[in-house]
Amino acid sequence: MNLINIQYCKTRIGELILGSYAGRLCLMDFRYRKMRPAVDNRIKKGLAAEFREQNDEIIAEAIRQLEEYLAGHRTAFDIPVLMIGTDFQKDVWRALTEIPYGKTVTYTELAKAIKQENAVRAVAGANGANAIAIIIPCHRVIGSSGELTGYGGGLSVKKRLLKLERNNSVGQLPKSIF
Repeated sequence: MNLINIQYCKTRIGELILGSYAGRLCLMDFRYRKMRPAVDNRIKKGLAAEFREQNDEIIAEAIRQLEEYLAGHRTAFDIPVLMIGTDFQKDVWRALTEIPYGKTVTYTELAKAIKQENAVRAVAGANGANAIAIIIPCHRVIGSSGELTGYGGGLSVKKRLLKLERNNSVGQLPKSIF
């Protein structure tokens, strides 16, 4: 049986679960989010693996970089990631990684970025299924009128992350990049 190393980590934005498989981070998500069982099952099934609570170098490095990010000392991550999902979900998640630190896009803009203009709801669903929070920055997606919409860690955490990035960005940033 294949094994996914997992570790729980308490942070200033809540408790996270991190997981690695074959030298890549496959999970960094809020431990108590509503979709936790669905996300975990997708990862286990996609890798034909089970969770084993054990720290490793990838998890330790992800925690270190996350702490730097939350302290305002890091704007980008250099952890190898393993996205587990459908091709459509992976397209959405790759597009999320193109949103620069401190900037936001709408779900409509994200759908256009992957050339799926009519799939705004599906894009929102894929955004919500992201298992690698912050590194794949789904918190940078907002509603079409600029309102904050759902987030696995809760809207208060999303607001804090966006404020952290705004406060640590250089100069005035436009609301959107796409």
